[in-house]
Amino acid sequence: MRRILWGRATSSNVMKVIWTLEELQLPYERIDVGGSYGKTDTPEYRAMNPTGLVPTLQEDNFTLWESNAICRYLCHAHAPHSKLWPQDPRARAYVDHWMDAQQTCLNRYITTIFWGLVRTPADKRDMAAIRQAIKDCAGVWRMVSDELAKHPYLGGADLTLADVPWGPHLHRWFNMDFERPEIPHLRAWYDRLLQRPAYKQHLGGPVV
Repeated sequence: MRRILWGRATSSNVMKVIWTLEELQLPYERIDVGGSYGKTDTPEYRAMNPTGLVPTLQEDNFTLWESNAICRYLCHAHAPHSKLWPQDPRARAYVDHWMDAQQTCLNRYITTIFWGLVRTPADKRDMAAIRQAIKDCAGVWRMVSDELAKHPYLGGADLTLADVPWGPHLHRWFNMDFERPEIPHLRAWYDRLLQRPAYKQHLGGPVV
């Protein structure tokens, strides 16, 4: 089987899939598309992924897009007994709701901070919007902290896919240039993730 991941390594959504692939020790090739690489508007790419976004996964003649769906598929298809996505229906649903909560609760705020401070020139930044996003983002992280008070990872005692969508943004939160409030349990969670080679290598680099 030839497995190809389409997407640039600096995309948070691509990072999720890379981390999952690495944790499961699944071989893959990665092709840079999106962002400065372009190529997502070509007819060939749109035939694979009509959204024109990244990532896209190809396995021989099977194609899948949407990062959370890809992560779940990889576990279900290739590592059904992995702790990353437990088989018990309630444990799996518990993981799933934390996966999706990253997109519904955190994504808008952390994206405002990231694009404002990292991708926007200083003289063009909307600092009022960035400050409000930091405040709103901290509220979401406090919700996460309340869960982490109960166990080391979002899904329980072990790393699961519940942690994966939050991982890229957690690294950005601690490494972007702004004053952030102290939030219990958050730094300890981040430090635990950094102890995992795949996280440190693929998600723990410069914030760009």
